[in-house]
Amino acid sequence: MERIDVGVLGATGMVGQQFVSRLARHPWFNLTWLAASERSEGKAYKDVAPWRLSTPIPDASAGRVVEACTPGRGPKVVFSGLDAAVAGEIEGAFAAAGHIVVSNARNYRMDPLVPLLIPEVNAEHLQVLPEQRAAKGWTGAIVTNPNCSTIVLALALAPLRHFDIRSVIVSTMQAVSGAGYPGVPSLDILGNVVPFIGGEEEKMQTETLKILGSDGGRVPHAAVVSAHTNRVPVIDGHTMTVSVDLGEKPSPETVVAALRAFKGRPQELGLPSAPQPAIVVMDEPNRPQPRLDADLGGGMAVSVGRIRPCPVLHTRFVALGHNTVRGAAGAAILNAELMHAQGLLG
Repeated sequence: MERIDVGVLGATGMVGQQFVSRLARHPWFNLTWLAASERSEGKAYKDVAPWRLSTPIPDASAGRVVEACTPGRGPKVVFSGLDAAVAGEIEGAFAAAGHIVVSNARNYRMDPLVPLLIPEVNAEHLQVLPEQRAAKGWTGAIVTNPNCSTIVLALALAPLRHFDIRSVIVSTMQAVSGAGYPGVPSLDILGNVVPFIGGEEEKMQTETLKILGSDGGRVPHAAVVSAHTNRVPVIDGHTMTVSVDLGEKPSPETVVAALRAFKGRPQELGLPSAPQPAIVVMDEPNRPQPRLDADLGGGMAVSVGRIRPCPVLHTRFVALGHNTVRGAAGAAILNAELMHAQGLLG
């Protein structure tokens, strides 16, 4: 398969660095263009991207000159790691100029004509793209991936949809890397739990229902989600405890079987970034744990354990996912892989 040239908007930030790292070895995509703010324009990437990942900066990108985020420049397909403060205007301008923007930013997630995509869960939501172009006058398109905590929750809930999900209560324990760099001050987080992450609860409560909904996400799922979000002193990996009311009242063994059997279009198509399996079900009473399990499936799998009855709702469990891989750059790259497999990047 001939590789497709791609670019990265916001390439110098934490999510942008994850894009650069993961695209360096991608079999389908060829990273040829890096863009960032005016402060970085005209400079070598290695000089303006304070590298924060444990793997070395890729040689092919280190000396590449960073350009401005100018629509019409760069390849047709661009991944966006832009901050939400600027992403809305820039991404819309790129889509209007004919680019396909695969975005990690929140700005367009709840737009009824923009897919909020988890390929294993709602691949059919890509069907709204022709309507998106017609309504907005874009020759390109925008596809988004959800908030990092929403991805973990929605993927864990997806196999349970046919049991009639009615309500969900979720409490998160979210890693500090989710706050970006420099993130939460050490005196606030060390030996502590911060029981507030701005906007996070609202995102989980609305995005989950769009993802699990119908008609391209324009008809939200009928369930109700109540979220409590907390920042904890963990580097990578968002852990959450979930209680869910299932109208069909399946046994715990039936829930386990549904989670183990789950697969989506990425697994069926053998997409390069697709974890096999998408959901790792754990039998140990003390798993999953972020230190042990966040990197499963190359950081793309969601781990679920402690599946048991809930005395208030019906079923409860613990779910875990890598917030900067499955919850950010890795999710967007998987979205683009699905789009390519379906002929939507041409």
